[in-house]
Amino acid sequence: MKTRQVTIEEIDQLFLEWFDYINASALYRQALREEMGVRDIDPHEFRDLLERAQEQGYSFDDVAEETNRLSDLQELVVDAADSRDESQSETPATESSETAQNETHQ
Repeated sequence: MKTRQVTIEEIDQLFLEWFDYINASALYRQALREEMGVRDIDPHEFRDLLERAQEQGYSFDDVAEETNRLSDLQELVVDAADSRDESQSETPATESSETAQNETHQ
């Protein structure tokens, strides 16, 4: 996880000083979830897509560089899965034809 610098006003800082038990990180994440809601982004789907992209070998930086909206991330995950499926489906066919050729020559 990367740490970002967030600018707060003095009244925010004073408020957090008075109520030091308030988790400012949680407030920040809550505000981001609200913004996701405004933009019709399901945070659970978003998290799942990011995890799938990372499982497919993309780093966080790769995802950030290659996408700039949810639909881009969806396409990235689908394209990577499709290309992986194609390469896996080609391998057994190649092995089967090689096996058949070897049996024919014996």
